[in-house]
Amino acid sequence: MKPAAHFSQRYAEARQRWLAIVEQLGLDAEPHWHPLLGRDGERLALDVLRQGKPQADKLLIISSGCHGVEGFCGSAIQHALLCDADWNAAVREAQQQGVAVLTLHALNPHGFSWWRRVTQEGVDLNRNFVDFHAPLPANPGYEALAGALVPAHWPPSDADQAQLRAYAQAHGEAALQAAITGGQYSHELGLFYGGHAPTWSQQTLRQLLREHGHAARQIAWLDLHTGLGPSGVGERIFTGRNEAAAITRARAWWGEGLTTLFDGSSSSAPLQGLMWHAVYQECPRADYTGIALEFGTVPLAEMIDALRADHWLEAHPEAPPALAAAIKRQIRDAFYTDTDTWKTQILQQGKAAALQGLRGLQAEAL
Repeated sequence: MKPAAHFSQRYAEARQRWLAIVEQLGLDAEPHWHPLLGRDGERLALDVLRQGKPQADKLLIISSGCHGVEGFCGSAIQHALLCDADWNAAVREAQQQGVAVLTLHALNPHGFSWWRRVTQEGVDLNRNFVDFHAPLPANPGYEALAGALVPAHWPPSDADQAQLRAYAQAHGEAALQAAITGGQYSHELGLFYGGHAPTWSQQTLRQLLREHGHAARQIAWLDLHTGLGPSGVGERIFTGRNEAAAITRARAWWGEGLTTLFDGSSSSAPLQGLMWHAVYQECPRADYTGIALEFGTVPLAEMIDALRADHWLEAHPEAPPALAAAIKRQIRDAFYTDTDTWKTQILQQGKAAALQGLRGLQAEAL
C-alpha cells in the first residue's frame, strides 16, 4: 500500500478510513461522541480501540489529534499500523505477555475537522491540564506580546513585527518561543491558551485513562504531533516528570536521541498544563514512560505565523472569503506536509517508535 493511502484530506475521511480497517480486522472501536458537529456537518468523536485483556497490567497508548489539525499525521500512522502485518503480529505476541494496546483516534476531533489547533473552546489541550481551583500560571512574556501576536488587522503591521523582533533581541530567540508557546491563561482568543476550565477533550481523556489504565502497573504513551523541527524528522520528546529513572527507561526504549523539556535539548520550549501528566493522577499505580513523537513541517516562524493568522481569523469572522480560505490552507499546510516524501518518512518513524514502545513494555513484563 502506498504511503498516501493512509492519509486523508478531511477529518471525516480520516475517521472513516480508520474505522474501516478496524472493522476489516474484526475489531471493535468505541466512539465518544463530541457535542458539536464538524466543518462538513459530520458527527465528531474521540474513537477508542483496545486490543488486549481488560486486566492487562501493561498498556501502550497511541494517540492522535491532541492539537486538532495535527491529526492528519497521527491518524495516518494509526491507520498504517493496523494495515501492517508486522505490527499486528507484534501486538498479538505482546498480548500473550499481558500487554494491551489502546489507540485513541482524534483526541480533539473538533480542531481536526475545522483545521484548528485548539479545541472548540479555543483551548490548547496540551496546556489545559492545570489545577483550575488554584491561581493560574502567569506568562508575562506573552502579556507583553499579546497585541502584536494577534493584531487588530491582518496581515500584521511592521510595528507588530518589530515588537516581536525587539523581544527576541532583548531576551533571545528561545525566550521568545517560550513566551509565545509555553502556555497562557489570560487571552481567550490568543495563542496557546490553556483555558479557564477543563475542556471536553480533557474530561473525556481522563475518563478513558481511568477506565483503561486502572489495572495497569506499566503505562507507555506514544502521542503523535507535528509542527516543530526539521521537515520529516520525528523528534522523540520525553513526556514524563523530571525523574532520572523514567528518563533512563525511556532512552532505553526509544534511543539515546530522546530529548526532554528539562535540559534544553528539545525543539519545544518548557510547557505548562501538560496533558500527559494526567496519567500520574488517573493511574497512580502505574510506572509511566512516554514520548511525544513530533514531526517537523515548516520553519518555526512560519508555523507561528500560521497560528497567528488562524487566531486572528477566529476573532474576525467578517474577513473576506479569499483571505479566510488562504489562512485555513496556511494553517493546514503548517502542520501537514502533503507530499509523498514527507508521508513516507512519517510512516516509517511512526511504526518504529510504536514497536519500540511495545517491546519496551514486553521487556518490563519479563
